[in-house]
This record gives sequence, structure tokens and C-alpha cells, in this order.
Amino acid sequence: MIRTHKIRLYSNNKQVTYFKKACGVKRLAYNWGLAKWKEMYESGEKPNAMMVDKEFNRIKKEKFPFTKEVTKWAAQGAIVGDLDSAFQRLYKKIGKYPKFKKKGVKDSFRMFPTLDKCGHVDLRVKATQVRIPKLGFVKMAQSLRYQGTIKYCTISRKSDKWFISISVEIPDTVKETSTNENQVVGVDLGVKNLATLSNGLVIEGRKVSREFGKRVRRLNRELSRRKGSKKGEKKSNNFLKTQLKLSRLYYRMTCIRNDQIHKLTHYLTRNYPIIGIEDLNVSGMLKNHRLAGSIQDMSFYEFRRQLDYKAKETGSKIVVADRFFPSSKTCSSCGGINRELRLKDRVWICSDCGTEHDRDINAAINLRNMAVGVTVSALCSQVGQ
Repeated sequence: MIRTHKIRLYSNNKQVTYFKKACGVKRLAYNWGLAKWKEMYESGEKPNAMMVDKEFNRIKKEKFPFTKEVTKWAAQGAIVGDLDSAFQRLYKKIGKYPKFKKKGVKDSFRMFPTLDKCGHVDLRVKATQVRIPKLGFVKMAQSLRYQGTIKYCTISRKSDKWFISISVEIPDTVKETSTNENQVVGVDLGVKNLATLSNGLVIEGRKVSREFGKRVRRLNRELSRRKGSKKGEKKSNNFLKTQLKLSRLYYRMTCIRNDQIHKLTHYLTRNYPIIGIEDLNVSGMLKNHRLAGSIQDMSFYEFRRQLDYKAKETGSKIVVADRFFPSSKTCSSCGGINRELRLKDRVWICSDCGTEHDRDINAAINLRNMAVGVTVSALCSQVGQ
């Protein structure tokens, strides 16, 4: 399996300049390749990534000699990797037509390990340092978490900080869980609390949008008054300073959200072998503008993504309920369904058996019962075969 560890880089001015040049080369190659792809298609040809990359390599020594100052993967990865992937998504009708990249927006570049003239791997990690081709060793904030073969690395920028994501191929082994194998938990995500477990444990989440909302609005108003906020106007130094303050604040908000999700998914996958969750329509839920901020704070999609890959490491099984499964409306005692239940009703009483339910705990219990039922059915079918 492939595992990725994202680490902050402690880079000096020379190294930051190299990173910016590499991002610029990637952006140039991508935009040139996109224009060339369009030109070839309009002329009646059937372009592909290898044809465009071959043409770029033919002219880059004459037209773009500065590309030699950085790793060759900055340009090659932009065309063979990113551009090709964008068109493949377009052909499969899961993406729109690729757009030209802008400076300062999602700056990043990818590298692959190769052998240098002396037969050594040019991209390698040594303790808390990583060697970048044509640059040398760069200090990392921590050592690499995984031991294995490095497949590729991606260097990216968030705000004014630089990070490296190292993807490592590790043995496909499963760790043993530290708890009883019969333990099952249901997890109900919410906007009031981050998660409610079927055992009654309620995990609160920070309301980042409310906590930092005033500062975000103030900095946005300040940014709109700076010279350079209008289209086509040259950005002033004060505009860039305010823009950096705003990006740092957004980065801090993202870190808080990711931290609480990482702690929750780590706890679940290390302590429960079977986890029952809902299949939430996050994109549809975000259309409710009154709840969109709270939904973004709780990071439902990120929770599912982290839970999936961490479960593969620990051997936990994720049982996903159907999107229309009435987890909140179903009585966990008798199975009756309260079809008149509304979102504002946090506590309700079952009309069939008279049991009083907390909305979130009841939903978590129903998800646990669903996970148990699915697991038992799967085991019975295996025994029958």
C-alpha cells in the first residue's frame, strides 16, 4: 500500500527561490501544453500527453532555457501528469475542460526518484532532511513516519509555508486492534457536535467559522480597500501584506479543522474493529446556506476520507449505511419510524413504545445495529459458501 506523510519544510531564502522557480516552470509547461493540445485538436490531430511533452522537450532548450535550473519533473509532471489527468477526467465526463493556471494559486510541483551520474538516488530522505535534485538537502520539521520505498514527493505552499508530501510504498500488512474484536460503534456526525458515538460519548468540535468570522470579515474589508483589489490594477505592498495575513488566518482555521478530525479518526480506527457511519450527501447539504458554515467546520468529507485510509492500516471495517437510511427517525428500541421528526427536534418520544430519545445518540445506536446486522449477514454467507 502507498502511504503519504506531509511534513513542513524549514527552508532558507535560496531554497524558497528554487521552489518558486519550480512552481513557475510547472505552470509554464502546463499552460503551454494546454494551448498546444487545443491547437493540435483544432488542426484535426488526436493529441495525447506524450506528443505534447515530446514537442515541449524539443523547444525548451531554445525558448525556455531557465527550465534547466530546476528538476526536470517540474515540467514533465505538469504535462504527463496533471494535464493528462485533466483531459482524462474530461473524456470520462467527470470533469470540465482544463483551465490555465494562475500564479500563486495552489503552487506545487512533483518529483520522482531517479539515479544520478554516480548511481545514487537523487531524491532521498536522511533523518530530518530531504535531498532535492539540483538544490541539496532541505531541513524538515520531523522525520519520515513510514519506512519503505519512496515513490514520489510533492512540494506545495500553504500561505507562506512550504510542505513536502512523501509517498512511500510499505508492506501490505494489517495491525491488530487493541480492543475486543466484538466491539462495534456507530458514529453520527452533526453540526451541533462533531460526532456522537453509540456508547454515549459526545465529541464536541470547534466552531471555527464563528470563532474567526469577525477577523476574516475585517481582513476581507481591509483587502478590498487596498490598491490592487480591482481587476487589472497593480497590487501594492499593502495589498500583499493584507493578503498574507488573510491566508495565514485561513491556514490556521484549516489546521484546527484537520486536527480535530485526525484525533477522532485515529481514536475510532485504533479502538473499534467495526464502525458504522452514514453516507452523507455533503455537496447537497452545503446548499443550505444556514448550515454550510457549520458543515464545513465539521469537515464531513475529510472525516470519511481519513477514516477510509486509516481503517486499512488497522484492519477496521467501515460499514456505510444507505444515504436514505432513517437513522434519526427510527426508534432504536422498537424499530418504529417517526416520519414527522424535524431538524430542530433534538429530543423526541416514540409514539409506539414511549421511549424518549436523544436524536444524535439514537441515530448512533441505529448505525451500530445496522453495522452488526451487515457484519453477521456477511459472516453467515461466507459460512454457507
